[in-house]
Amino acid sequence: MVCIKRKTGGPPVFRVRHGRAARAPLGGVACVRGLNHRLQAAIPADFVHKEQNPALAAQATCGPEKMPYGIAPNPDHPRMKQPLIPCLAAAAIACAAAHAAAKPNIVHIVADDLGWKDVGFNGCTDIRTPHLDQLAAQGVKLTQFYVQPMCTPTRAALMTGRYPFRYGLQTIVIPGPANYGLDTSEFLLPQCLKDAGYTTAIIGKWHLGHADTKYWPKQRGFDYQYGAMIGELDYYTHSDSGVLDWFRNNQPVTEAGYTTQLLGTDAVNFIKRQSAEKPFYLYLAFNAPHTPYQAPQDYIARYKDIAEPTRRTYAAMVTCLDDEIGRVVAALDSKGLRDNTLILFHSDNGGTRNAMFAGQMADLSKTKIPCDNGPWRDGKGALFEGGCRVAACANWPGHLHPQSVDGMIHAVDLYPTFAALAGASTAKCKPLDGLDVWTTLAENQPSPRKEIIYNIEPFRAAVRQGDWKLIWRSLIPTSVDLYNLADDPCEKTNLAAAHPDQVSAMQARIEALGKQAVKPLALMYVAKVGLAHGKPLMAGAGSNNNAPADDHAPSITDDGIGDSDTP
Repeated sequence: MVCIKRKTGGPPVFRVRHGRAARAPLGGVACVRGLNHRLQAAIPADFVHKEQNPALAAQATCGPEKMPYGIAPNPDHPRMKQPLIPCLAAAAIACAAAHAAAKPNIVHIVADDLGWKDVGFNGCTDIRTPHLDQLAAQGVKLTQFYVQPMCTPTRAALMTGRYPFRYGLQTIVIPGPANYGLDTSEFLLPQCLKDAGYTTAIIGKWHLGHADTKYWPKQRGFDYQYGAMIGELDYYTHSDSGVLDWFRNNQPVTEAGYTTQLLGTDAVNFIKRQSAEKPFYLYLAFNAPHTPYQAPQDYIARYKDIAEPTRRTYAAMVTCLDDEIGRVVAALDSKGLRDNTLILFHSDNGGTRNAMFAGQMADLSKTKIPCDNGPWRDGKGALFEGGCRVAACANWPGHLHPQSVDGMIHAVDLYPTFAALAGASTAKCKPLDGLDVWTTLAENQPSPRKEIIYNIEPFRAAVRQGDWKLIWRSLIPTSVDLYNLADDPCEKTNLAAAHPDQVSAMQARIEALGKQAVKPLALMYVAKVGLAHGKPLMAGAGSNNNAPADDHAPSITDDGIGDSDTP
């Protein structure tokens, strides 16, 4: 903040402060507000040269949404006659303009199915993540960062700034054979930032529509694309069921390599092509450590001390992911872009705890699932905290100071927060659910968010209001869970019976949201496929000649989709 104001009986006082500042007093002050970095410059109205700055001089209150450049002071102002005042004025005004002009680069890193406690900064002791730990130690650790309980819904929330129940992507993920995707009428984050002068890139996993190229990221605002379109693929063949899922700018790519390392290398090369003259948004969406559990042998060898084989491989995957993030940070340093780059890291959902949600490429029903969500109950696919409260941190030298930020932040909040930092207009967006949480991130001020919508589905929903959290499963037999997260963050004690009025109020909120919800596209797809005419499974004549069951046939339950109706 650059503030030039007069003390009683004294000369103007010059004050420079970085970060978001409180709004300056408006009496006799022209306040220029630049959205970039949330900076403001407050200047006495008669201190501005009216001929050189007519638009600014005409404003006595905060009004403009763009920072005017080349502000010149009024040479006839009496304070300009005092020694050093002209130089200080020019320096302060130039400082404000320079900061406003420097839109930050944004590197948005998303891990896939990472356990909350599988990073050092959340207390992990058997998996080494030094690069992420350093980002968290030198930046902010986000203790209440929320996402949706599964992959596609979270990624949709990130790209739209809107809860996925508003456009039908709230239930499970987009299956490989499905032909639907994220509604093309949504104005996505890369489109918004591109309009503000950003170069936009996605390197990694998309999973918001793959059967029609109209859903692909190059058609949704990204200037550059590299990686997978669907959700699960072999780390070495880059395919699923023999179908290649590896593309660069819409063209299939056949190459050797481990996906985590390929994505890291491509991100480094992308950064090398950037310059300080034009800001960029890099959405770096790793598919690690999602199933299948595969890792380079040299990484697995580092964890001989972990006896459980799946946890050993998983640890290798997480450390490889951490190393690639380290390479990206080093590339920013080498290019001289680090000081003007916000890095934000989080997982797309909680770590997998139920084999039902572990993926389809391998049968993991008899495998010990390796993810660790620490104190949080359950994991991916669940509406409990373990499914939606994820590991997250942010780092921006000089702007985010080392601390833990405890305010509630949801994935939908990143869209308006990034847009505000970039000076981007959200006028083309549909009504956003997200809120600008920059003061929470940068200053640990109370979050403007008072409510979290975990999900709204026909068969279940959950909402948090303040410390109260309600989970409502509407399929028979119905159930209601009520928790006070301030007293019981691990969700051990159901208080629904003791607080019927609280339950009724929160159920009414869920009912209201349910009336706004679009029917889940996944359920319509499953119903269409399941009810389509097909070859009957006919038993033979003998008692042991039963038709083989389809082990992969999904069923819808109170907790999601994909488990068997019978033990």
